[in-house]
Amino acid sequence: MKDDPRVTPFGKFLRRSSLDELPQLFNALKGEMSLVGPRPPIPYEVKQYEDWHLRRILEVKPGITGLWQVMGRSSTTFNEMVRLDISYVNNWSLWLDFKILFKTILAILSAKGAY
Repeated sequence: MKDDPRVTPFGKFLRRSSLDELPQLFNALKGEMSLVGPRPPIPYEVKQYEDWHLRRILEVKPGITGLWQVMGRSSTTFNEMVRLDISYVNNWSLWLDFKILFKTILAILSAKGAY
């Protein structure tokens, strides 16, 4: 939610700088997540999944960053997010992971779509 009144100024800073994602790094270090891949789904999203949405979570480990984060973040629809994640699954390569990691740095610095 943009301009959520429950979020403190410090919380806004954490969100815009993406520092709130640092705990996910520990999940990656433990092997529960990868650096690049679809974001783990939120339980209310899974309840609304159609069959084709399941490929997004069943075929690869969830990641800290992915195509969705570097191609629009909060400015995309749910279906666009799933399509980007499935595109990642279908076109995975080490080179694609490196490109996404590089674009993630640019997305963090620009803070576009982060709120």
